[in-house]
Amino acid sequence: MAILLDSHLQCSECPIRHRAVCAKCSTDELGELTEIKTYRSFRAGEPIMWRGDPLEYVASVVGGVASLSKTMEDGRTQMVGLLLPSDFIGRPGRSEIEFDVTAATDVTLCCFRHRPFEKMVGTTPHLSQRLMELALDELDAAREWMLLLGRKTAREKIASFIEMLVIRSNVDGDAARSQMLELPLTREQIANFLGLTLETVSRQLNAMKKEQILEFKDRRRFKVLDFGRLHDETGDDSDGGVIY
Repeated sequence: MAILLDSHLQCSECPIRHRAVCAKCSTDELGELTEIKTYRSFRAGEPIMWRGDPLEYVASVVGGVASLSKTMEDGRTQMVGLLLPSDFIGRPGRSEIEFDVTAATDVTLCCFRHRPFEKMVGTTPHLSQRLMELALDELDAAREWMLLLGRKTAREKIASFIEMLVIRSNVDGDAARSQMLELPLTREQIANFLGLTLETVSRQLNAMKKEQILEFKDRRRFKVLDFGRLHDETGDDSDGGVIY
């Protein structure tokens, strides 16, 4: 069950303040958002929203990682996306959630009541502009994901996944050598996410370890020893890079 946290945490202290949906808001606009926000915390494995649930609130991910998935009529479930800090859950104008949202790690959300937030979007240009930017970023990521699933090899898929985690953790290539990061998913979940087998994921991660591209402290915690080589393994054009 979600744990309600202090809803009066100062926005200026928020770790995603300059990347979230409220990034462009003025002090007065932040004050309006504060009136309709509540922080909620979910433990790893807990459901956050179920597909088809009434959309009672929209939210920014403050900390942790959540997964988006869909279950088909025959019971098969496919993970279709990850939500990392500053990502947004829910859409103004929608009455229901379209995916199952589950906490992959412990997750903290900054939640805004749906109807008041929707009203603010219509009257606050800074909010609507940032929401559009987030939507366009999500579209770019979806197009990149189509390329990954349709054309990339197993090695390139896993390298792209690791690079995305590094970039979204706001760690540059040099800092990645000294900063310990954590895989937000088990290897089985990574396999499901990338359309691979568990054995393939483990084999490729172990190969990158032997080649001193990655260093693992345990099965989840790792460092990137050579960010340049990691990027080369993604198969992406070095001139264009990857957009997330």
